[in-house]
Amino acid sequence: MTMNEQIKEQKGERLVSLDAFRGITIAMMILVNNPGSWGHVYSPLLHAKWNGWTMTDTIFPFFMFIVGVAMTFSFAKRLERGDTRSQLFANVVRRSAILFLLGLILAGFPKFNLGTIRIPGVLQRIAVCYFFAAIIVMYTGWKGRAFWAFAIIVIYWAIVKLFHAPIGYEASVTGQEGLLHDYIDTKVLGGHLYRERPDPEGILSTIPAISTTLLGVLTGNWLHSARSKMEKLTGLFIMANVAIVVGVIMHVWFPINKKIWTSSYVVFMAGMALHFLAMCYWLIDIKGYKRWATPFVIYGTNAIAVFFASGIVGRLIGRYITVPIADGELALKPWIYQNIFVPWSDDLKMASLLFAISYIVFWLLVLTPLYKKKIYIKV
Repeated sequence: MTMNEQIKEQKGERLVSLDAFRGITIAMMILVNNPGSWGHVYSPLLHAKWNGWTMTDTIFPFFMFIVGVAMTFSFAKRLERGDTRSQLFANVVRRSAILFLLGLILAGFPKFNLGTIRIPGVLQRIAVCYFFAAIIVMYTGWKGRAFWAFAIIVIYWAIVKLFHAPIGYEASVTGQEGLLHDYIDTKVLGGHLYRERPDPEGILSTIPAISTTLLGVLTGNWLHSARSKMEKLTGLFIMANVAIVVGVIMHVWFPINKKIWTSSYVVFMAGMALHFLAMCYWLIDIKGYKRWATPFVIYGTNAIAVFFASGIVGRLIGRYITVPIADGELALKPWIYQNIFVPWSDDLKMASLLFAISYIVFWLLVLTPLYKKKIYIKV
């Protein structure tokens, strides 16, 4: 069955649970990116130093997975309204370019030093993975998508295990496997990389992230089928458990690692994402418990916009907007943290977390009027 035939048979049902899942993920992104003080953060809100994972390590693959799920619904809508494949492709190119550009703006703001600006990044990876996954979706059916998801996992595993950086190449990287990634990044991108190496959104580790997106696509195909809701829910939970078990087994030979997005990480996190989505689907779309999810749906309907805006504002208040103090001036963020949140708690980590939560609430207040007026800033 071709993509056109398959999607045109599917119903244009909107999943509130998907918006909520997306919103929870974006809210968590903002939470872990904006502590009151980086010197006082609970360990689950930090990335694993190398192998293994923390709660924070689930956030980015969850979002990549959601991109894939949402792709099946958005493509279906465009085909149902009569868009051709060439129009669909043009939209994919436009969205990918805008996402990549927003990522560069976020990386360079406000000085935009073109000699040192970081080229990889979160939005840049989303753009690249969205582009290549979309191409695969446009020219294959579900079997082709499953083949490419599996092939990328295997090929990436082989590359990392069989190939190494040239003898004599030295760099300050976390973990020996990261040397190959850093070698490729420095040869292609030079100094336009993250300060911590290997770059967590580097070139080589972006390849398996495409597979994460494709596993989301396959999940979207399942949810967008004509099966009953209980059949869909059962399938989500079964595949979630299978993926987690397989990921844990793979971990023995190719450890779960977010920084280089290992193959075991792809499979394991897909299982975690499936479980989380299944729970949201059961609570919201089957049981009808929607009220608790409203704040997250608000976040989810303007996800990219709030991620970008929160990053810009976070940069401004963290470095450039200052307030006068006795011996000079202090950036607004540390001033708020020290004068408002630290006095609330003897635990500095709790104070730091409370600042991050307040930042999430602030953006919820900003987004709510947009949501009520059905203003969705889409890329």
